[in-house]
Formats: sequence, structure tokens, C-alpha cells
Amino acid sequence: MKFFIDTANLNEIREAQELGILDGVTTNPSLMAKEGISGKNNVFKHYKAICDIVDGDVSAEVIATDYKGIIEEGEELITIDPKIVVKVPMIKDGIKAIKYFSQKGIRTNCTLVFSAGQALLAAKAGATYVSPFIGRLDDISQDGMELIAQIVGIYRNYDYQTEVLAASVRHTMHLINCAEVGADVVTCPLNVITGLLNHPLTDSGLAKFLADHKKVNG
Repeated sequence: MKFFIDTANLNEIREAQELGILDGVTTNPSLMAKEGISGKNNVFKHYKAICDIVDGDVSAEVIATDYKGIIEEGEELITIDPKIVVKVPMIKDGIKAIKYFSQKGIRTNCTLVFSAGQALLAAKAGATYVSPFIGRLDDISQDGMELIAQIVGIYRNYDYQTEVLAASVRHTMHLINCAEVGADVVTCPLNVITGLLNHPLTDSGLAKFLADHKKVNG
């Protein structure tokens, strides 16, 4: 399973990259705004800075919601760096744009997916990734993890090449559950990934080893 970090913060991306387990980055307009990045030129420069840090794919989201606008923005975004994947919303014109991009060999990430039907459309249109949002479904008392498992099963039934990129991953159990049901990718904040490092028995065991070593060696 690939680990993507969901942020536009360069320091967090560097930390994840230095950890040695980072496979890519996802961003969105909200994450860019959180870092105070505004204006097309600055946004493009920031995407390039992200691409210069990571080795894997970087999802860059379009702002347009009409077919022509999505195409124009997507074709501009891919000029930034070969690592760029065009992130397109799950709307009618978005699906049409994904089909266009797939025919041109341009990689896409279909975002804001909340049902198996939406994921099926994205795969048929040729999306490289599909991003179902676990946490936001949980927020409205629907089982986000059940959706991930459902999409994985459907894609395997028909051998779709679209990768299931689990998004809105809120905590370490979300991440582990995604691995259990076969998600291809998870994207999450850095603290969710680093949270996998933690276990009280690891801490207590290390403390005992060091204490015993000190007794013998001073």
C-alpha cells in the first residue's frame, strides 16, 4: 500500500520524505489556503516546490467546474512537473474531462467520491486514482470503510486499473483498516503516519533495555 501525505506544508512533506516511506502527496485548495498560498503563479511555484521534494505523484486540483475550464487548467498543471496528477471533482463535466485526459495519457485523480457508483464511473472514464472520503462519511453516520471495501471489490471484479486512494483518513485505525481491505493508497496528515510508530510496549521495552545496559556498562 502506498502512503501519500495530504498537505501543502513543505516542512511536513520533507519530514515524511526523510522518514523514507513517502510515495506521494495530495493537495487541495483548502490546504493551499491554509499555507497562505494564493495567486496562480504562487500556487504553481508551490506545486513545483512539492515536486522537487518527493519522488512520487503529486495531485494538483483544478478549480474550474466546467468541462472546458477543467481541461485548460489540467493541461496547464501538467506543465509544472511530470509528477503532477490532475485532481478532478466527481461531477458530470469532471467525468467527461477525465475521459479526455485518459485518452491523452494525462493522469488523473477523481476526488470527492462518496459512493460506489461514482467510483465506477471514474474507473470507466479512465481515472488513474479515485479518492473516496472515509472520514466525511463517518461524520454523517455512514461507514466510510465499508465504501473502500466495496470499491476495491468492484474494481477487482472487472480488473479496473484505477487505484483506490483512500482519503479523509483521520487516525491510525483508518489507515490499518484500509490496508486490511486492500486500498492501493492512503492519503492522510503526517501525524497519522507517524502515529503508527507508537506503542506503549515499545516505549517500556526500550526503556528497560537501556536501563539494563546502563547497569552493566555505566
